[in-house]
Amino acid sequence: MAASNGVVSEDLYRLKSVVNPQFSPDGQSFVYVQTTIDKENDEYQSQLFYQTLESGAESVQWTFGKGKNHSPHWSPDGTSLAFVSNRSGKNQIYVLRVNGGEARQVTFLPRGASNPVWSPDGTKIAFNTSLKSTKTIFDEEEKKQDKPVPLEVTKMKYKSDAEGFWQGHFKQVAVVNIGNGELTQLTTGKYDVSLYCWSPDGKFLAVGADLSEADDLSFKHDIYLLNIESKELAPVTSGTGYFGNVSWSPDGKYLGVIGHEREFQNATLSKIWLYQTDTGDFSSLTPGRDVAVGDYMVGDFHQGASSPGLIWTSDSHGFYFIASELGCTNIYFGDLKGGVKSVLVGEQHVYGLSVHSDSKRAITAISTPIEIGDLYLLPLNGNGRLEKLTDVNDRQDVVLSKPEPIEFEGANGWKVHGWLLKPVGYEAGEKYPLLLEIHGGPHAMYGNTYMNEFQILAAEGYAVLYVNPRGSHGYGQDFVNAVRGDYGGGDYQDLMLAVDHVLEQFDFIDESRLGVTGGSYGGFMTNWIVGHTNRFKRAVTQRSISNWISFYGVSDIGYYFTEWQIDGDFRDIQKLWKHSPLAYVKNIETPLLILHSEKDYRCPIEQAEQLFISLKRLGKETKFVRFPEENHELSRSGKPSLRKSRLDYIVEWFSGV
Repeated sequence: MAASNGVVSEDLYRLKSVVNPQFSPDGQSFVYVQTTIDKENDEYQSQLFYQTLESGAESVQWTFGKGKNHSPHWSPDGTSLAFVSNRSGKNQIYVLRVNGGEARQVTFLPRGASNPVWSPDGTKIAFNTSLKSTKTIFDEEEKKQDKPVPLEVTKMKYKSDAEGFWQGHFKQVAVVNIGNGELTQLTTGKYDVSLYCWSPDGKFLAVGADLSEADDLSFKHDIYLLNIESKELAPVTSGTGYFGNVSWSPDGKYLGVIGHEREFQNATLSKIWLYQTDTGDFSSLTPGRDVAVGDYMVGDFHQGASSPGLIWTSDSHGFYFIASELGCTNIYFGDLKGGVKSVLVGEQHVYGLSVHSDSKRAITAISTPIEIGDLYLLPLNGNGRLEKLTDVNDRQDVVLSKPEPIEFEGANGWKVHGWLLKPVGYEAGEKYPLLLEIHGGPHAMYGNTYMNEFQILAAEGYAVLYVNPRGSHGYGQDFVNAVRGDYGGGDYQDLMLAVDHVLEQFDFIDESRLGVTGGSYGGFMTNWIVGHTNRFKRAVTQRSISNWISFYGVSDIGYYFTEWQIDGDFRDIQKLWKHSPLAYVKNIETPLLILHSEKDYRCPIEQAEQLFISLKRLGKETKFVRFPEENHELSRSGKPSLRKSRLDYIVEWFSGV
């Protein structure tokens, strides 16, 4: 029974998400994106808000109406704001004058536009749009077919969980003159081009692409300098790895890059790299730093948060960035010699950052387990005192459970870190059921951020255990790489030892009332767990993997992810079957709820279908719930009503624990 003052699934419609703060060029104000849910229409609405830094100032809403307005970027002189909106039916770029008036649409592309980047003089905006290799931005929109037509497939990378089936379009870079609307297409070809930033002298754009002809077997991403006048691409990197998040130093002498050389495939820690424009030298600034640069936190609430990359100081002597460590993301400062120092450290999740170098201040978006997420002003002069700027979820009537950090010895003597949430309304001397939550990835991390699902379960009277087993980010390169080739081995032991640890340390947990759930890799592990132990009374598996043999050919990432993570392919069926939970289905005695989205191309629904039919054929207790039209992101950004339904199914199933 839910605590009267705890979070319930219905709260999803009332809670707000604030992301992507952007300092104005003069450092006196900022804009940000706030997302809410329109319950009646069952859709999200994202609006831009503006606020000055004057004492007591309140936010002013700048955009209105249905749909999503996001990705705000100030013009260099601070008089205008470019942003992306789907108010016309497709994402297009709009420009809003700060001194008033309606936003003006500046792109009218058949397949929309995204990622606006201002030119240094403020007269143009570069952007991304999608085109077929035989089309240009000046061609009329292709007519939609009245009847279904066959889809011809000639490449392995022919579908994406985010975008569906590939229809032959490539992401290209173009520029619009905001004065007269003149368009210029800068890139063409049979490859995607990512847009990053404009050079201070206005002559180049930094972009990223993989120009390999055999891209099915290529997993690199190189950085190039795109000459605005000649449209030629000059390489910055040389095909050695995966690089992105490029930012130009104000003096034009350096490119700051985040990436890695894929030494451990997708388990490789991202580092900071520096390109010197005068010499062409490209090297890692942080080769010995065993910390992942970027935000690898698992979350289930904030909408549209984006990585700021490296944010340069105005004198080009250093930069600010976010890194993930020990279940936290915090702010750091790096210099041109590779030195790194902490700027803001705490048990928190920094999920947004904007810096005004001249005034030595930053605006940061921060979430903690008991603070959903708001914006704060951070002085960069060393005192580290945060001033709260927004308070969008100030709900005094709701009690959130504060987690207790735990650390224990996992498999092979490795230290494993995690947290335990007590039930809302906990009373000493009472016994409570325990739910083990397992994150996806596996190369991600749980940590000190707000988790809506966890708080709902705590409000229902459960203790919630969540840990970072081997394979998780935040604990160094060896730790994050250790799961590869060992799915169901050391990671399974880490999780079981986590349960053993809390049962030994916390006497309020009823060891006869245990449940387990997880999604994606966490769904795989849930399936694996119930096939190898009967200690859990109930389980919920979400968007899971059950059969690595079929996953190899049906997932949008199947053939290479399986090779990277399981260290096997279709030529070694026995190895794939050995690591498949379906191989152990006869051992499953735990009642299992199977939740899966019908348009999940990452872990396709046939994974759930195989598991369900096998369990039913063996007479096991199970239920299968299919979510129409949703993909792998249901729990984070799916249709609001279906996100709520998912939470309700989980709560209902675990009521039998």
